[in-house]
Amino acid sequence: MQKQPGSRNCFVCGRQNEIGLKMTWVNDIDNNQIRSVVTIPESFNGYPGIVHGGIVATMLDETSGRAILIDGDMDKLFVTARLDIKYRNPTPTDTPLTVVGWVIKQKGSYAQVAAEIRLPDGKVTAECTALVVKPTEEFYANCNWDEEKEFWKVYED
Repeated sequence: MQKQPGSRNCFVCGRQNEIGLKMTWVNDIDNNQIRSVVTIPESFNGYPGIVHGGIVATMLDETSGRAILIDGDMDKLFVTARLDIKYRNPTPTDTPLTVVGWVIKQKGSYAQVAAEIRLPDGKVTAECTALVVKPTEEFYANCNWDEEKEFWKVYED
């Protein structure tokens, strides 16, 4: 399985972000999915023992959006235009979670993608569908992507 790149300061994947989630993903080509296994610490709770809903949304957003990278084109970065979430069950802290993403449909500059969070027993705690779009050149210029791009790479664990 091919590991996907991360960045240095992103809240979700940033290896140098001290307060970030430090998630990593691999491409599961055989199942047309990407996946990440992550344990969310208690410091990200909404209620004791339960991951905050905003953190749940963040994990789903990033994973669904990264699903378009499964084809190996790791420079094909899109941004979320719409995110629809269904919270099915509480997502526990301090528990290994598997976050899975896949592409529903892709056409040119946009894609429909999806993701879900699973407990060790396979039970789904939350799921999403999303519309992701290719950002404009102005977007890249405003976020200084050219300066940051060298840090978008596969990091060793």
